[in-house]
Amino acid sequence: MTLAAQTMRTLVVAGHGMVGHRLVEVLRATDTEGSWRVVVLAEEPRPAYDRVALTSYVDGWDARALSLSGSDYAGDERVGLRLGDPVRRIDRAARTVTTAGGFRQAYDALVLATGSRPFVPPVPGHDLPGCFVYRTIEDLDAIRAAVERAMTTRRGRAAAMVVGGGLLGLEAAKALRDLGLSPHVVEMAPRLMPIQVDEGGGSLLRKLVTELDLTVHTGTSAERIEADGDRLSTKLTNGTELDLDLVVFSAGVRPRDELARDAGLAVGERGGILVDLSCRTSDPDIFAVGECAAVEGRCYGLVAPGYTMAEIVSAQLLGAEGVFPGADMSAKLKLMGVDVASFGDAHATTEGALEVVLADAVSGYYKKLVVSSRDKTLLGGILVGDAGSYNLLRPLVGRRLPADPAAMLAPEGNGNGGVGIQALPDEAQICSCNAVSKGAICGAIVTQGCDSVAAIKTCTKAGTTCGSCVPMLSKMLDLCGVERSKAVCEHFAHSRQELFEIVKATRITTFGELIAKHGTGSGCAICKPAAASILATIDTTERNGGHILDGEQATLQDTNDHFLANMQKNGTYSVVPRLPGGEITPDKLIVLGAVAREFGLYTKITGGQRIDLFGATVDQLPHIWKRLVDAGFESGHAYGKALRTVKSCVGSTWCRYGVQDSVGMAIELELRYRGLRSPHKIKGGVSGCARECAEARAKDFGVIATERGWNLYVGGNGGTLPRHARLLVSDVDSGSLIRYLDRFLMFYVRTADRLQRTASWIEDMDGGLDHLREVIVDDKLGVCDELDAAMARHVENYVDEWRGVLEDPEKLARFTSFVNAPGTPDPTISFRVEREQKVPVLLGMPEVESR
Repeated sequence: MTLAAQTMRTLVVAGHGMVGHRLVEVLRATDTEGSWRVVVLAEEPRPAYDRVALTSYVDGWDARALSLSGSDYAGDERVGLRLGDPVRRIDRAARTVTTAGGFRQAYDALVLATGSRPFVPPVPGHDLPGCFVYRTIEDLDAIRAAVERAMTTRRGRAAAMVVGGGLLGLEAAKALRDLGLSPHVVEMAPRLMPIQVDEGGGSLLRKLVTELDLTVHTGTSAERIEADGDRLSTKLTNGTELDLDLVVFSAGVRPRDELARDAGLAVGERGGILVDLSCRTSDPDIFAVGECAAVEGRCYGLVAPGYTMAEIVSAQLLGAEGVFPGADMSAKLKLMGVDVASFGDAHATTEGALEVVLADAVSGYYKKLVVSSRDKTLLGGILVGDAGSYNLLRPLVGRRLPADPAAMLAPEGNGNGGVGIQALPDEAQICSCNAVSKGAICGAIVTQGCDSVAAIKTCTKAGTTCGSCVPMLSKMLDLCGVERSKAVCEHFAHSRQELFEIVKATRITTFGELIAKHGTGSGCAICKPAAASILATIDTTERNGGHILDGEQATLQDTNDHFLANMQKNGTYSVVPRLPGGEITPDKLIVLGAVAREFGLYTKITGGQRIDLFGATVDQLPHIWKRLVDAGFESGHAYGKALRTVKSCVGSTWCRYGVQDSVGMAIELELRYRGLRSPHKIKGGVSGCARECAEARAKDFGVIATERGWNLYVGGNGGTLPRHARLLVSDVDSGSLIRYLDRFLMFYVRTADRLQRTASWIEDMDGGLDHLREVIVDDKLGVCDELDAAMARHVENYVDEWRGVLEDPEKLARFTSFVNAPGTPDPTISFRVEREQKVPVLLGMPEVESR
C-alpha cells in the first residue's frame, strides 16, 4: 500500500441521484491532492440519471439516454460505486454504514443524498393493484406494463387518473397520454400548478392542456379507490365517478430522512435532515444535500439548489469554506408542449406590489410581471404559453426594470422595449441550474478565449443541464464582440445563404465550378453536402429539374443521400416509402408486408405515420424499390434534408370533434412539398381541431383547423432544445394557407444557415416572427411573387428519386455491396430474432440482451 493510499480519507455518499453524482463529480475535479477516496452506495440498480427528464424515457424506453455523463465512474480508481444496495443503518460512534445487503463501510465523512419519496395521499384503496407512483425508471416500466395489459383487454381507449395537478402530475399525465391513455388530472387546489402560477395563468394552462386531450378536475380530490373486476373505480369529492385502468399518484414528494432519524440526527419541523448553511448536520462528520436536506429548516425540490449544496460540501471536504446562499426557485418548464415559467415573487405577496398582465387567449399566452409600486423594481413574474422572455426577465429580479413593464412583456419580435442581454448586471445568473453569472461567462469569453457556445459550456458548465439558457450564451458572444464567421467551412468564405444566391445568380450547375470560382481547395464533408442541397433545390425551383445522383452530384452526397436510404448502425439500410397523410390502401399494405417478408426486413410504424423497413443491404435496395414503385409507392425522403412527413389526425372525416378535413390537407401539403431540399429536415402536422391529436405545434410547420378555416404555426421542432411552434396567421382559407406556407418554406430554404432548423432560424432573424410575418404575409421585401413562382416550379419539376435510379442503368450500377458481389450475403452482418422479427447485428460487437 502506498503512503498516499494510507493517508487518503474515505467519503461515503449514501444515494446516487443527480445531486449525489454532482458532489462526486465536483470533488474529483477539485481534489488535486488525492485526499479523498469516495464510496457511493446507491439504491437504484443503475448509475445516476437525469430524473428531471424522466418523462422523455417514454419516447424510446432507453434508460441509457437518461444517463448522466461519467456517472458509472469507469476507470476511476478513487471512486467505488455499489448499485442496488442502499444504506440502511448509520453507526455514528463507529463511523460506519451498513447496507441492505449487509455490506459494512467505514467513513471519515458521510454525505446523505437520499433524495425524496413520492407522497401518496391516504386515500382508501391507494395500495390496490393498478395504483402507482411516478418517480423512477422502474416506476415507469411498471406503469408501461400495466398500460399494455389494459390495452389488450379493453376495446376502447384505456383511462387513467393522475392524483396531483402540479408539475409532477402534469409530467405523469403527459407520459400516460403518450402511452395512449386518456388521462384525468385531479388537483385539490382550484387551479393547476398552484405553486407556480396564479389564477389567470392557471386558467390558460387548463385550456391549453385540455386541448391536448387531458381532462382536468380542480378543487376536488379522490374520496376512495375501489377494485372493479380487473379495473378500478373512483369517486371524487365533487361527486364525479370515474372508471379507470390505473391510478398514478404524483402529488408531490417528501424528504427521505429516515436514516437520519434512526441515527439520532436532528430533523426539520416539517421533515428533512436539518443542516446549517454549510450543509452540515448535527453530527460534524455527516452532511446532507439535495431534496433530503432541510437547510435551516427548509427543503428545496429543484436540482439547482441541490447542485449548490453539492459544491458547498465539496469545498468543506477540501478545507475551504462554503455557505448556502439561498436558492433561486425560478422554473422554466415545457409541459406537454406548453411553456410555463415563474420566477421571484410570482404571487405578488410583497407589500405594495403591483401586477402588470398581458394575456391573449387566442394566441395562447399569459404574461405577468410583479413590480414594486415605488420604483418599478422587478419582484417576479409568470409566463404561460410563451416563455421566450424568461431568460431576460429572471436575472432582473430585485432590480429596477430598464423599460416599461408592458414593453418588457410584449411578444417576441416587438423588440422588448429595446431591452436585451446588455441590460443585465454582471452578477445576474444566466444559467440558474449551475449558478453561472453573466460576468463569469463574459470572463470566459474575454479572458479565456471561449469563442463558441460549446467552448462556454466546457469552461463554465452553463447550458449543460436543462439547456434553456443556450440561446443566451450565443447572444453573450455577440455582446462581447466575438466575431463568429458564417462561412460554411474553410473552403468557402461565404454563408449558405450567400452560396445560394451565388448559384442562383450565376447559374452554376456543378460543385467543381462553384469551388473553382468562389472557393479554395477541393471541398470537404461539410461544404459538399451543403452545396449538393443548394444545387438540388435550385434544380427544382429555378431550372428544369435533375436527379440528386446525376453526374458529379452523386459524389457530393453524404451516405444517406448517396444511397437514397438511411444507414443504420450495423451497416444495413432502412427503406421508408411515402405515406401521405398516413393513408394506405389494403393492397399497398399487403405489398409492404410481402416485401418485408421476402427480404427479411424488420418493420416498424413510426410516430410520423410511416412504415419503416429496416435491414436492407445496398444491393437489395433497387430490388425493394422496384417492388414498391410498381405498387405505387415513392421515396419518403427519410434520408434527406428535405420534407419528411406531414402528420395528420383523422379530422372531420371520422372524428366527432373534427371541424376540417385534416387528412386531405395533410396529403395536399405533403405531395406539394415532397422532395424540397432544405438546410435541415422539415416536418409538418395538420390537426382537425384544437384537441391537437396530430401534435402540429411540435413541427416546423403546424396547421390546426378552426371553425372559420386554419391557423398556421411555424418554427416548432424537436432536438436538443425542443421548441413550440408559434402562430403566424389565423382563420385563413385553404388557398391562403398554402400560399403563406409556400413562402415560409421557400424563404427558409433560401436564407437559413447550413443545418439550421426553422426554430433557430426564426430566433436569429432580426425582428423574429413579426419580421417573418411582414415578409411572407405583407410582402415587406417585395419578394413574395418570386417565392410563389419558385415553389410552383418545384411542384412542377418533382420526380421520384427511387424511380430515377431504377430507370438509369448508370445509377443502378452504384448499388452493389462494397464487400461482395451482388446477391452474396455480407459476412459482416448477422441476425437475431427479437419480438418475432429479425434484427441485424454487426459481427464483432457485443450482443445486448433483449428485455
